[in-house]
Amino acid sequence: MGVFVFLPLVLPLSAWPVARLAEVHLHPRTATRLLTAVAVVMAVCSTLCLALLMVVGTAQLPGNPLPDGWSEPEVRAAVPYDEVAGRVAIPALAVVATVCARTLWRHHRVARRAHRALAGLPGPTVAVLPDSVPYAYALPGGPGRIVVTTALLDGLAPAERRALFAHERAHLAARHHRHLLAARLAARANPFLRPLRTAVVYTAERWADEEAARAVGDRRTVARAIGKAALLSHGTPAPTLPALATTGPVPRRVAALLAPAPVARSWPSAFTSVGLAAWGAAAGTLVSAMSSASSAVTLFLILHAAAPL
Repeated sequence: MGVFVFLPLVLPLSAWPVARLAEVHLHPRTATRLLTAVAVVMAVCSTLCLALLMVVGTAQLPGNPLPDGWSEPEVRAAVPYDEVAGRVAIPALAVVATVCARTLWRHHRVARRAHRALAGLPGPTVAVLPDSVPYAYALPGGPGRIVVTTALLDGLAPAERRALFAHERAHLAARHHRHLLAARLAARANPFLRPLRTAVVYTAERWADEEAARAVGDRRTVARAIGKAALLSHGTPAPTLPALATTGPVPRRVAALLAPAPVARSWPSAFTSVGLAAWGAAAGTLVSAMSSASSAVTLFLILHAAAPL
């Protein structure tokens, strides 16, 4: 396998340029899907890389439950610096598994508590809370519900309220919570993917902004609604759920809405800066996947030859 087994750990660096350029030059829908897919593939590949290193490292420990043949010199020779890399991979993989499990648990706990709190309220799709704290968010699950407080509604004009509800409905319809959760888990698995997670948070909000502008028919109305909600809001009680104004850089979102609508393109041209970055990220993702798959198959054949499964 050689040094190629280490490539998935560092190849996420190749996706950093596209994270910034996609926010500016791609349609938010395309950017969200592209960045989420790149982040998930690279996170899976880097985790598989750690697992391969852990197998070699664990096989060398006294009293391990693995077959004795897996600790033979021929197996250890498949991974360079096996003594160091293998032993370091053990706690690293344990940390990845712990933080990802904790992230999933917190996400489901927040959603479960929110559903329980809203169970007795009327309205199958919209829940209006008599609260002095202004906030609004989209609660996924079942048909999904939009949660908004009277304090926020009182601060918005009727047209701006329609923009607010259109924004939150866009979050539910496109299932943005899945993109956000996938990007969050990817960043937990590999810290080099944090810029992609930040970009997905922003582009998901921009996606909902554009859908709201299309539904309302007035981009300036949506921009005013976002600006007012940001000034009124003190935060959402469910930070892991999509919200109108508390997620993403608000000034950039308002400026984007005051500009012409972005052109929807499935993939950027390779002769542009964002196209070069996108193709570079795609190439890095492909190399990472191929490296992980090649290393996994090679190690499986080596382990099978040392001690048939």
